[in-house]
Amino acid sequence: MDPACLRHTEIPGTSKLFADLTYHFDRVARFYGHNPHDRESYAAAAREVQYPDDRRAAVARILEAQNPGNPLVARFAQSGTVAVLTGQQVGLFSGPAYTIYKALTAARLAEDLDASGIPTVPIFWLATEDHDFAEVDHVWVFDARHHPVALRTEAPAAWQGKQRPAGGFPVEHPPIEELRKALAGFPYGEEVTAGVADAYQPGASMGAGFRALLTRLLGRIGMLVLDPLDPQLRNVGAPFMAEALAAAPDLKKSLLARNKELATAGYHAQVNIEENSSLFFLLENGERATLRKKDFEFAALKDRAADVSPNALLRPVWQDYLFPTVAYVGGPAEVAYFAQSKVIYDRLLGRMPVAASRTSFTLVDARAAKLLQRYGLTLTDTLAPEEALKDRIAHALVPTPVASLFEETSAEVMRRLDRLGAGLDQFDPTLAASLSKSRGKILHQFDKMRKKTERETLRRDVRASEEARYLSSLLYPHRHPQERFYSILPFLAQHGMDLVDRLYKIVQTDCPDHRVVTI
Repeated sequence: MDPACLRHTEIPGTSKLFADLTYHFDRVARFYGHNPHDRESYAAAAREVQYPDDRRAAVARILEAQNPGNPLVARFAQSGTVAVLTGQQVGLFSGPAYTIYKALTAARLAEDLDASGIPTVPIFWLATEDHDFAEVDHVWVFDARHHPVALRTEAPAAWQGKQRPAGGFPVEHPPIEELRKALAGFPYGEEVTAGVADAYQPGASMGAGFRALLTRLLGRIGMLVLDPLDPQLRNVGAPFMAEALAAAPDLKKSLLARNKELATAGYHAQVNIEENSSLFFLLENGERATLRKKDFEFAALKDRAADVSPNALLRPVWQDYLFPTVAYVGGPAEVAYFAQSKVIYDRLLGRMPVAASRTSFTLVDARAAKLLQRYGLTLTDTLAPEEALKDRIAHALVPTPVASLFEETSAEVMRRLDRLGAGLDQFDPTLAASLSKSRGKILHQFDKMRKKTERETLRRDVRASEEARYLSSLLYPHRHPQERFYSILPFLAQHGMDLVDRLYKIVQTDCPDHRVVTI
């Protein structure tokens, strides 16, 4: 497993803000507290942490209750210990593969900082508060033929149409048999399915099932896991939320100004904020209702601050009040949020952690690696619609003598047109101009014939067409990067449960690029 590097700018959909954060930090420095590519930034962020002993003791008790027997709790309880945090929505069967990549990056970064003399523990924040059940009620895997397969669960009838935290949804009918059927052709399919079935007992909540499976998949890689819906944790965070409620008008004003700054700098705000937008939700009667100024006087809710839930921009700041966070490990959109959240950090916390990018992977199996070599393709070539990939493969399949004839003929036609154009220009410039217009049509027809030849070559090679589908389905399924579409489960079923440990060994927190790993 010798990974190759691919710059994020070569991956479709990479935002300008994330690209500059990754490769040109000087352009975005004013939007962030620390440069994630400078190791001294982590030491500086650690020095800025001011974490009272009573808060540490209270949170340590909560971590012990949620992570019984985990030795990292004792490490956390020691004065001076800081934390690397990451997190994810509690998607069905652990959600997209990048969930695991986040956890691995946070664990590796904590290990590196610890080795450098900064006592650090990694913590995974379960985003159980999020109420968009449609985002977490399904997961994609692939079968032994690498056909994408969607697995879904449904909320109980009494929960449907309700804006409730997704972590509490009971998974009454986890699609275990559908998973077993999809993974049946893989050598470790049954082992993976058994592990998922053990984590998602019928009736287990989305949050509980996610936690159980995440803990199982991480195995020997140390990680603390936290559910923020814990009432005791919310009580610890209530003073912060009360202050945020009181400061709501100023926070909104600062965010609107920050969005204008980002737009002026050529970026776009990752989280849309308008005059009527809210930073708060209220957890009440099992639901998560949006809090708006016209409905409530925010400051009057200070006695109910423990029932207030933050939006995506306020959440990381609340999180870093609860923990002595030195760094947050997130995906491209998440670390871009921090450019907006910085104004909240400045107002409410007076410090900001390092916003670090998670390690990003594309996993390539042996067959895909051979196909890429056979057709002279790079991973970037496959990050395109399947029809475009077929065109590239068709181009490679044209017999060499035919391809050479096209090249020779094209060069000869161009040469003769150049001669004719020069002669016409001396005789009558208007005729030369007319030829110039016709030249494009001639070349278009020539290119059209070349493409017809390529498609006919592909039509005659049924295997090549299937191989194009295989590459597209594995590397760019439904026009999405692999890690954002598929769960980690089919990769474990194909390559073994120790794949997570093997990936952990090649995580490099000082490498900003996307990693292409041949397994």
